[in-house]
Amino acid sequence: MGSLLRESIASAKSQPVASTLTLLVIAGMIFAVLMTTGRAVGAEQRVLQSIDSVGTRTITVTAQEGAGVTSEAIERIASLDNIEWSGAFSSSFDTVNATIPGGSKVAARFVYTLDLRTLGLRSSSDGEQIGFPSPEARSTLGLAEYAGAVASSDGTTAGVAGRYDAPDFLQSLSPVLLVPRDPSENEPVSRIFIVAASPGDVLSLAPAVSSVLGAADTSKVQVETSSELLQLRNVIDGQLGSFSRGLVLALLGVTGLIVSVLLYGLVMMRRKDFGRRRALGATRLFVIALLTLQTFILAAAGVASGMTLGITALVLTSDPIPDVRFIAALALLAILSASGAAVIPGVVASRRQPIRELRIP
Repeated sequence: MGSLLRESIASAKSQPVASTLTLLVIAGMIFAVLMTTGRAVGAEQRVLQSIDSVGTRTITVTAQEGAGVTSEAIERIASLDNIEWSGAFSSSFDTVNATIPGGSKVAARFVYTLDLRTLGLRSSSDGEQIGFPSPEARSTLGLAEYAGAVASSDGTTAGVAGRYDAPDFLQSLSPVLLVPRDPSENEPVSRIFIVAASPGDVLSLAPAVSSVLGAADTSKVQVETSSELLQLRNVIDGQLGSFSRGLVLALLGVTGLIVSVLLYGLVMMRRKDFGRRRALGATRLFVIALLTLQTFILAAAGVASGMTLGITALVLTSDPIPDVRFIAALALLAILSASGAAVIPGVVASRRQPIRELRIP
């Protein structure tokens, strides 16, 4: 193998024009793919990342009064696969600053979840109720800091122990003051939010979530998903994906054809050299392997050059760069297609008869 590699490198160096043309063709193809399909794939991935935000992956359950959905449903939902986060919320109730009787009211809700850290909350270590107001709620309550106490209309009080910054998928509840409660309390809830691990899991999770809610009256329960955004994602992924694949395959095919023509011309020009190799004992398989490995080396150099130029151009023009998987797949396909294109010229070269090629008229 070592001798074959050395011979391939020496053969490539001995024909600088053909080697340079092969390298430039492959580098040009890589550059063209990155500036067209690569740019499109990068833009597609950027769009899909924005669509794949948590809001798109959110399933919202709304339970009307009398639906019979309780906080224990969170424990059953958490047992489902492909769930990133889930939390339930009680109906809202009014709270005021405990030090300002008759002050401005803010909606408060009990929150039931097995993962308070996602919301930046914590439960009380001594069992006392503590609340976490959003910035708007703190301002309305008249709290100078995220500390103090609030009181509900029934006289129940809770200490304020920190700030709550609502994630995008819970903005519909703001402004609000959240009071963490244990899901095992089995208390009625009005809203449940479930975040799927990926957009593709949403449609399959929705019926699974419905089946574990334990609602006494399912007619009072509504399960909603971002179906329009999911459909848009599938359309974008399908259309851009098929376009990108088609363009890459077309460019690879053209490149393979050009490389094959170049190598066939090389074989014709150097047929006496191949005939001489055969006369000196080289097998047909050795000649095929020699030409294929030579092309593989040139293709690898061309891919490296094209990738460097293409990525540099994308960076300079502030265009999105495709991910590593696309770049690696493109490099592999380019090298394999160019090497595969060398097989037929290699077979032609291996069939040169020494007596015929070396015969002197």
